Amino acid sequence: MNEDRSQERKRTWFIWGMVLAWTPFIPFNLGLFHAFSGVSEQKATGLAAVAGGIAEMYTTFALIIAFIIPVAAIILLGRSFSRGHGMRTLFSVLSICWSALFLFLYGLATWMFYVYLPRHGGGPR
Repeated sequence: MNEDRSQERKRTWFIWGMVLAWTPFIPFNLGLFHAFSGVSEQKATGLAAVAGGIAEMYTTFALIIAFIIPVAAIILLGRSFSRGHGMRTLFSVLSICWSALFLFLYGLATWMFYVYLPRHGGGPR
């Protein structure tokens, strides 16, 4: 009986972890679309033009999407590992990698917006 409850709890952690892991995908796509449309309108080139648009989008969504949701997804998916559920483990690992990629991109975009761009003539003043 206790084993069934443990498996049900891991299944619930897996479902919530998947939802949280893939939730930032929607604003990421919207921000990426906005960044590239701004580049084409202004005929700008280079990494700074794209990174500025992405960083602007991430500062809009702030700390909740940037750090709390991916970290919560990694924790829940890490707890959902169990023997005998190979597909669940595979999707958990892929979603953990996806969340780690988003954490890296958030950090890079924040660094570009607040450190790199102000020193090189772009960004907030």
